Amino acid sequence: MKLVVGISGASGSPYASRLLAHLREHCEDVEVHVVLSRTAEQVYAHECGGHPREHGYPTFGGRDYGAPCASGSGGFGSMVVIPASMSAVARIAHGISDDLLTRAADVMLKERRPLLVVPRETPYSAIHLENMLSITRSGAVVLPASPSFYGRPQSVTDVLDTVVARVLSHLGIDSELSGRWGRDIQLGEAPAEGRS
Repeated sequence: MKLVVGISGASGSPYASRLLAHLREHCEDVEVHVVLSRTAEQVYAHECGGHPREHGYPTFGGRDYGAPCASGSGGFGSMVVIPASMSAVARIAHGISDDLLTRAADVMLKERRPLLVVPRETPYSAIHLENMLSITRSGAVVLPASPSFYGRPQSVTDVLDTVVARVLSHLGIDSELSGRWGRDIQLGEAPAEGRS
């Protein structure tokens, strides 16, 4: 599997960091390339410390249209934008490929390949909602960074994992990051010891 992980400058870099860490530790068969928006590095450094390239994956940014994910012939099977700023969502919705992140997303849509967009904004304006509807109609999945609490998370990492687990599930990657409803978690029951 070849996967593009796009990181925008929206608040929510810890979601991207957790996803990349999990892929590195548990998914050796997934080839990952990371794409950064213009402001992603600055926000990531502020929220997580360091740089996304520290996860060990090839990292591209700006208008590096020589990157493999800038073309459908690069062979990437899916992409997730996590977190997705409303600016990135708007540009994806309107086909404005003015940087590598939005170009890679445009490639996924035109090639009819899975694109997951994880917006991190609140509240949503009517414009935001219309843009998210537009990319959904174009074939993307909008998966808001809305953590769940029925698994009774005990830490910030557990909360992040409720969203990252959903992202992985939509990418077809099994994980044990978060309990599954009906299997590990049932209404009225406490989760298994150590399970978030």
